[in-house]
Amino acid sequence: MAAVSFSQLLNGERAVVTLFIVIVLFSLPLSLLLHGVALSLLALFALSVEVRVETSTSLSQFKTRAGASSGLLLGAVTLPTFMLSKLIQQSRAFSLNQVHPGELNYLALQYWAAFGSCFTVLMVLCLLTLDNTRSRSCQAWNVKFGLVCFVIGAALLFLYSTTGLHAIWKLLWVFFHGFAAVKLVQHLLNTFPSCVSFGEALLVTVGLVLYFGDMLAYTIEKLYGYMTSSELVFMQYGFRRSEIGIIIQGLLLGLLLYLVVLKYLLCGWDGFSRSTYSGARICSEKGKSLIFFASLGFLIVVIIPSWMQFVQDFDIHPLLWVVRFVFMEPVKRLSLCLYWVCVIYLSVLRFYNISKNSKIERILLRKYYHLMAVLMFLPAVILQPKFLDLAFGAALAVFLTLEIIRVWRIWPLGQLVHEFMNAFTDHRDSDLLIVSHFSLLLGCALPIWMSSGYNDRPLAPFAGILSLGIGDTMASMVGHKYGVLRWSKTGKKTIEGTAAGITSVLAACSVLLPHLASTGYFLTEHWISLLLAVTVSGLLEAYTAQLDNAFIPLVFYSLLCL
Repeated sequence: MAAVSFSQLLNGERAVVTLFIVIVLFSLPLSLLLHGVALSLLALFALSVEVRVETSTSLSQFKTRAGASSGLLLGAVTLPTFMLSKLIQQSRAFSLNQVHPGELNYLALQYWAAFGSCFTVLMVLCLLTLDNTRSRSCQAWNVKFGLVCFVIGAALLFLYSTTGLHAIWKLLWVFFHGFAAVKLVQHLLNTFPSCVSFGEALLVTVGLVLYFGDMLAYTIEKLYGYMTSSELVFMQYGFRRSEIGIIIQGLLLGLLLYLVVLKYLLCGWDGFSRSTYSGARICSEKGKSLIFFASLGFLIVVIIPSWMQFVQDFDIHPLLWVVRFVFMEPVKRLSLCLYWVCVIYLSVLRFYNISKNSKIERILLRKYYHLMAVLMFLPAVILQPKFLDLAFGAALAVFLTLEIIRVWRIWPLGQLVHEFMNAFTDHRDSDLLIVSHFSLLLGCALPIWMSSGYNDRPLAPFAGILSLGIGDTMASMVGHKYGVLRWSKTGKKTIEGTAAGITSVLAACSVLLPHLASTGYFLTEHWISLLLAVTVSGLLEAYTAQLDNAFIPLVFYSLLCL
């Protein structure tokens, strides 16, 4: 890193990420000073590793997405900064006696788990690139810098673990997350080559590890409560979960775990069918289809609801609870479902025909789906937020099921789904894995999910819809049609497009805020901080080569929470 020039160190994406981190750090209360020091260390270490990875050939065994930078700095700091922003918000709530101390403590534990996961992955990448340095002195400097970062990081974790009870449990919990993140990043890059960058892989895997860890902690807390009255580290934090949250978590993580089982089921069937149905390929495909749909049905009807019942004590079967929830307000919720079906049908039919017969650039065509997301989700956030939470979970489960069918070519839908989905892919997708629709839906859903409970920033739930549905769409359309001045010589993003994106989001906020005030929200947003949040997220869209659907909503949400 010592031999790297300043121009290599400072590019547009890194400058915007640095500004993002600085804004969050300046908003920290003194009670979160240790967390801020940890984030600063993580950012410095991530920058060091990112520069080393991009100038090294030691990681050639990992094939990342073509045309994208490593993105390690952005990927490493996004989730920890996101969680630190939530901690700042919850600290305000705690000072007003609006949240239980256990909620604040558990969120802090999650922050340190995210920090430990990202830090561990960076440490492994640092070790893998040590043998490819340009000189012996540079190698010695890299070793010293990595060792210093490791010692300081370990010291910060130790200081955190000694605050309160159960220090050993906290350290083990963070270590578990770090180990799982390393294994999952390695598995993702090997299983889906050329599909993601290092930064995207880090964001996805750390997010999954945190979500799985949360599920495991809740299950252990319930199981341990049945076995003994003693306290674990988790029990002092007082878990509070809604039925909708449990249903979404069980459904999504159940489907992801199902992939592991399905792989062995289908491999076993392939071996059996080769010896039994030699030459009869259609019989083999029908048998594979039967195994898939039977096992999927058993999972959704029996296994996942059994876990939900265990941890939440539903008074009826969780699937029946969903039906009852929908019919609590049948006119509003069924009307909303009908509205969604009409919008999806008309939009997909129209844009699918255009994609087949038009020369419009596919990346521009897909922005119409961002506008469709605004039409679908914006009224629901205002009128039926809880129902929208559940609908997001159901939609993600459907997308995940369709992707499984597409990847494994499950008869008779596999090839049809593959051909249909290919009509909406761009350079960031591949035949192996199509992620854009997941990232768009998650980008809209996460700010809404994270705003459940205490939320003193009324615009925060709209972060994904505003940044992706309006800002990103207007930036692409205006930049494509009117853009002349480019942000960089090699990039396609234009200053005109970015200005249009920022202006459109501010205009949408100016319309939303009075409406939210009229419905009883106490508005706490200041226009200067709002302008700063919109500008930073707009600049990130202009400069990043990463999957912006995944990063921009989290950055925008984090800044809105301050």
